[in-house]
Amino acid sequence: MERMRREAPVARVRMPYGEGDCWLVTRYADVKLVTSDRRFSRAALVGRDFPRITPAPIAQSESINLMDPPGLNRVRRLITKAFTTPQVEALRPWTQRTVDGMLDAMAAEGPPSDVVRHLSEPLPLLTICELLAIPEEDRTLLRGHAMAMMSMRAADEQSAVAARIALRAYFSELTAARRRDPGDDLISGLATARIGDESLSDDELAVLAMLLVVTGHDTTTYDISNFVYTLLTHPEHLAQLEREPELVPQALEEMLRFIPFRQGVGIPRVALEDVDIDGVTIRAGDTVHVSYLTANRDDLVYENAAELDFRREHPVPHMAFGYGGHHCLGSHLARMVLQVSVGSLIARFPGMRLAVPIEDVEWNTVSIWRYPLALPVAW
Repeated sequence: MERMRREAPVARVRMPYGEGDCWLVTRYADVKLVTSDRRFSRAALVGRDFPRITPAPIAQSESINLMDPPGLNRVRRLITKAFTTPQVEALRPWTQRTVDGMLDAMAAEGPPSDVVRHLSEPLPLLTICELLAIPEEDRTLLRGHAMAMMSMRAADEQSAVAARIALRAYFSELTAARRRDPGDDLISGLATARIGDESLSDDELAVLAMLLVVTGHDTTTYDISNFVYTLLTHPEHLAQLEREPELVPQALEEMLRFIPFRQGVGIPRVALEDVDIDGVTIRAGDTVHVSYLTANRDDLVYENAAELDFRREHPVPHMAFGYGGHHCLGSHLARMVLQVSVGSLIARFPGMRLAVPIEDVEWNTVSIWRYPLALPVAW
């Protein structure tokens, strides 16, 4: 993909699922254009069998992921009114206590101990469920459905569809109950959010709550695993953070930029008119995918882009959370969880190292996310 970015930054490609070919855009500047220019539409995907990497489309027609301005702007305003940075920061002490308890259990087990099992797998789900007040008895089932939805295997298409239907039904019922009898959780905040006469519809609210649970724990789970793997395989960088823990927030931003967190691409856009990019004409009606992964490694933007540098001064924001109108609404929550979990792990277990040969680390090859399945460590 890096070769593609250098030699054919706007390339015609074929995805494993969906009808026809599509375009793949890989340079930072071009990704920025496609994700912020109104000539490219997410809403135009509705009803299309668009090219993609999963057998069944993940996004639903009522989802914010398939909206364009001005409707997108309306929903984002309502969400940001309910889902605030102070609300996330208020959750930080709870998150710290939860992480401390998980690391206590890891220490009690003694080396070797699996970071995935003790920390990265349970923590993000617990955190988003705490924020949304999801009943404890429902959480394991919801995680199973979320994982099923992300499979790239053709054989899993029916189970992925069934998981999406089950999640939609669950959150339709839960959000209706919270609208009738709101509490102080985020779903209740979204259900009662008003700006003038505007509020979220029942369908928008149900799909949004579903999206928050699915993406609000999945991505952070795999980020923690990937960050720890990266530190374990870059011991000089791990030692740097042990010596200078104040660098952790900056180091996390650099790892968000550096680590390819997906197996491929996400939700594309449709060109609403002919658009010229780098001398290539994308025709009206063509589907366009972008690669945030290669944009984050673009050497036209980042000096020594393929190197990990915790003192890097980022000239532009990385794209790990997307860009433009569809920039991740939960990025402030993800950053808080990452800071607490990774920072606490480094402080608690100095000299941490992989307890197995690097070639024995197994990686997920089924879902759209790229992450190690287990990380046994010693200290």
